[in-house]
Amino acid sequence: MNWLAHLFLSEPNGAHRLGNLLGDLVKGKERQELNSCFQTGIKCHLLIDSFTDKHLIFRRSKQRINENHRRYSPVLIDVFYDHFLATNWQKYSQDSLDIFTHEVYDSFYEYWDIIPVFPRMVIHRMMEQDWLGSFYYIYGVEASLKRIRAKLPFKHQDDFVVNSFLEQLEANYNELEQDFLEFFPEIIAYLDNQCC
Repeated sequence: MNWLAHLFLSEPNGAHRLGNLLGDLVKGKERQELNSCFQTGIKCHLLIDSFTDKHLIFRRSKQRINENHRRYSPVLIDVFYDHFLATNWQKYSQDSLDIFTHEVYDSFYEYWDIIPVFPRMVIHRMMEQDWLGSFYYIYGVEASLKRIRAKLPFKHQDDFVVNSFLEQLEANYNELEQDFLEFFPEIIAYLDNQCC
């Protein structure tokens, strides 16, 4: 799952949400040294990733991606699932996507001074450009894929063909959306049983 889903699946407080984000942005020993208030959110992040990667529906979604792009299928499906969460938001939340994203962004400020510098810069850009809300639109999916491409080592960037990936989304749109709609209630139920 990508960031919108991670934040939706978090407990509704800034520390837990930030921990869930920092699980992606901070690695190794530096992650273990983060403020203790973030550790439960990091644990939740890892549970989400582990459950998702092993799930049969997620694997089925990866198989829908053309074999020429299969190397990147886990990343693509993570991003595509965030799009489907955004477009089906009313099925999972009584608040609008806009209200949710702004409430999430506002919840970060209480912890702003204890977020490490690099993640703070990324989170600032996310808030400023509303990365979470933009997943509703195809241009938001495209922008997310371009950000991922920019983080890859230069030698792999030519293989990460954003336009071809968007074509995969378009060609498999209904099937991928159905996969998501089957999968998401299962991860919600799983996390409800994990005290995450």
